[in-house]
Amino acid sequence: LAFNAPGLDTSALRDLGRLVGSGEYQAHARLANVFTPQLKTHSRFGHRIDQVEFHPSYHALMTAAVGAGLHGSAFAPDEQASGTAHLRRAAGFMLFTELEPSMLCPISMTYAVTPALQDNAAIYRDWAPQLTSRRYDPTLTLWRDKPGVTMGMGMTEKQGGSDVRANTTRAEADGSDAWGQRFKVTGHKWFFSAPMCDAFLILAQTASGLSCLFLPRVLPDGSVNAILIQRLKDKLGNKANASSEVEFHGASAWLVGEEGRGVPQILAMGTMTRLDCALGTSGLMRQALSIALNHTAQRKA
Repeated sequence: LAFNAPGLDTSALRDLGRLVGSGEYQAHARLANVFTPQLKTHSRFGHRIDQVEFHPSYHALMTAAVGAGLHGSAFAPDEQASGTAHLRRAAGFMLFTELEPSMLCPISMTYAVTPALQDNAAIYRDWAPQLTSRRYDPTLTLWRDKPGVTMGMGMTEKQGGSDVRANTTRAEADGSDAWGQRFKVTGHKWFFSAPMCDAFLILAQTASGLSCLFLPRVLPDGSVNAILIQRLKDKLGNKANASSEVEFHGASAWLVGEEGRGVPQILAMGTMTRLDCALGTSGLMRQALSIALNHTAQRKA
């Protein structure tokens, strides 16, 4: 930061460093990965609820990351005016990654969604205040009733892997409303990151081809959208993040950008998450080096 933003006040970053470097937050990071998310597909009465339960340490980490503005806060008008919001946020993201907390996926996606979501002005106007808010709220309720929200994405399907043009999930026109052209989505996603986010950008086949759609978990009328969580992924790492497989059964979604141009539209989001992959990896490498130096400085043989 001294090189890229000389004169920047880094006091908030120093506070964040003290927080994530503390024993308390190192314990939170360990517990969030050891006590992994649990999928609850049904209530005890047999009704579909499709909810994921997390260890309290996961929510403690999410609260800290959102409070530090590591998600969408850099896009808030007052922070944008500073001209250094994204540099400061990048430094904070690297700091937080040194914990190896494994829950930064929804934080990264909430940051990255803005460039793509702005192409539906009505949705962005409604959601921007919560997307840039520094308050974390994990409850499943209408976005306008929450102090803050998070967003995810879904592209990959079983038959296509990384070849998203092989996607078979279909979206059928379902009229229009204040958010623009609406669709009913039927199909699946083989990799649906952070299913407890408040909304997602997904890819689905419309009459004009593969298109980018905005899919909220709770619809404007307060009902829960038809997103069925089939199972959580069993992964080598990144355990605290509840990566999932889902099916859509006539789920409601709204067009973002130009119909049939879904890949370049959602890649506006994907490009930003790739940036965080580089920032996060740098943070993990720095922490690994710090631990190695600390260990070898004390080791006797």
